[in-house]
Amino acid sequence: MSANAKYQSPLTSRYASEEMSFNFSNDKRFSTWRKLWLNLATAEQQLGLTDITDDMLEEMRQNLTNIDYDLVAEEERRRRHDVMAHVHAFGVVCPKAAPIIHLGATSCFVTDNADLIILRDGLDILISKLVRAIDSLTNFAVAHKDLPTLGFTHFQPAQLTTVGKRATLWIQELLWDLRNLERVRNDLLFRGAKGTTGTQASFMALFDNQVDKVEALDQLVTKLSGFAKPYAVTGQTYLRKVDADILNAMASFGSTAHKIATDIRLLANLKEIEEPFEKNQIGSSAMAYKRNPMRCERICSLARHIMALASDALNTNSVQWLERTLDDSANRRISLPEAFLTTDIVLSVLQNVSDGLVVYPKVIERRIQQELPFMATENIIMAMVKKGGDRQVCHEHIRVLSHQSGYHVKVEGGENDLISRIREEPYFAPIIEDLPALLNPSTFIGAAPTQVVRFIENEVQPALAPYTEAISQKQAVQLQV
Repeated sequence: MSANAKYQSPLTSRYASEEMSFNFSNDKRFSTWRKLWLNLATAEQQLGLTDITDDMLEEMRQNLTNIDYDLVAEEERRRRHDVMAHVHAFGVVCPKAAPIIHLGATSCFVTDNADLIILRDGLDILISKLVRAIDSLTNFAVAHKDLPTLGFTHFQPAQLTTVGKRATLWIQELLWDLRNLERVRNDLLFRGAKGTTGTQASFMALFDNQVDKVEALDQLVTKLSGFAKPYAVTGQTYLRKVDADILNAMASFGSTAHKIATDIRLLANLKEIEEPFEKNQIGSSAMAYKRNPMRCERICSLARHIMALASDALNTNSVQWLERTLDDSANRRISLPEAFLTTDIVLSVLQNVSDGLVVYPKVIERRIQQELPFMATENIIMAMVKKGGDRQVCHEHIRVLSHQSGYHVKVEGGENDLISRIREEPYFAPIIEDLPALLNPSTFIGAAPTQVVRFIENEVQPALAPYTEAISQKQAVQLQV
């Protein structure tokens, strides 16, 4: 069958990065299995198994990526066991080492330990991309820290904030996501050499019940595989709560990304902020004028998938009876790669959007002027009181004029003319010259600019400090439409 005659996951065929696609590829997985068999044999030799020779180890080392997938498929059809098919195929190209490949191990020695290596490497990819997205949004927040904009609560006009201050709310959630991903990355340990039910019985037999050597084997294989320590206890598998922990961290990020993208979509409708739009990009096949926020829509669409996948891991963990059941396998083959691939895609799109966000200050200013007169009424009342006016009398004048202006806007379809009405009302003559200052938007943003600066100095920069190299390697993300 041709590639176009069968289903292909859009995660790999359309969206995902090459590095994350490779991380979950057959080449990565099965070469990692072979490296684990080499590590096991190396550790067993170092701990006194004289039947394992240097020639055997070198033969294995030379064939880590020399995988005959046709032979593997043939063997799996015959043996109905994927691990033993690969053991046989490895032995064919390593005839000297064939007798000692997989010595003392159970299938989960390669499957679970390889999964942990792949999860670790996948988390490293995600963390690097997340810090780059945070860096892009941080640059945006700094650039627009002083630009007043209408705040919204309940998506109704509220007190002013700044464009940069609003971006810090997005960044703060992303910092929490960074913390969550760092934690699950740093908590990740190795299954090691634990045997069929986690008791290390096969290795006890191999080393004549010398428990010190069996424990040393567990530690040595772990070290050779790039981990600091193994899990102290396991069943046949590492506990599937590890998967749930990782996917929950990703789901939490998915929630953040969905919120950020939704905010940008709402602001795009108001024509205040837009995601990047390419010169020849078509927004609609029928409505040529449209500039649809397709990048942010993609983020929202895929973020929902990330959040949904977390339930797979939770449910799988909950039904791992006793030392294990095999009903985790098929689910994990789908849910783990898809969670990583989808999160990887969302992070790439998020950086692309953050790098190219377009702000329209004139539109923002016009919307402020439509709402600011109502928000300025308290300032006007205070100014009148300072000039000798009575607060209650002033409040009643403002109330009447506000309702008149509101009727003009909502019923008659006019512009907000409250300030014009105030100018024409003789009662307010004492403060007419003060109105421009009282209506200056920059006086309504409180400490927002300072908050941006302090937040970046005290929160963002310390969090990103360990990742200066990753940030320096940041490149513009090109997306496939």
